[in-house]
Formats: sequence, C-alpha cells, structure tokens
Amino acid sequence: MPKLKTKKSISKRFRVTARGKVLHRSSFRGHLRSHKSAQARRRYKKVKLLPVVRARKIKLILGK
Repeated sequence: MPKLKTKKSISKRFRVTARGKVLHRSSFRGHLRSHKSAQARRRYKKVKLLPVVRARKIKLILGK
C-alpha cells in the first residue's frame, strides 16, 4: 500500500507535540474583537489542546 500524502492545509493549522498531543490556534481572533472583553481577548492568544477523539483523526490525516 502506498504512503499517504500529508494534507498541507491541516499541517499548517495543527502541530503534534513530542508526546503526541495536538495543538491548534484559537478561533475568533481575526477581527470584530473590540466588543469582546479583555479577558476573552487574552484567552484567544493561547494555543489550545485538541480533544483526544479529534486529535486521533488529525494525526491520521497528518500521517503520524
């Protein structure tokens, strides 16, 4: 069976750590942020961890 190609759009959006956890950037951080609270805006800066079930699918697509 041939190797699977990596989906480039997925590889730009997600990062797999050394321990196999999948990280992603927050949504809602592009525009329309002036009416949101400062606490929410700070929260959007952080890199988030993907839930285990979704991380399994992303790793399959990335070929890891």
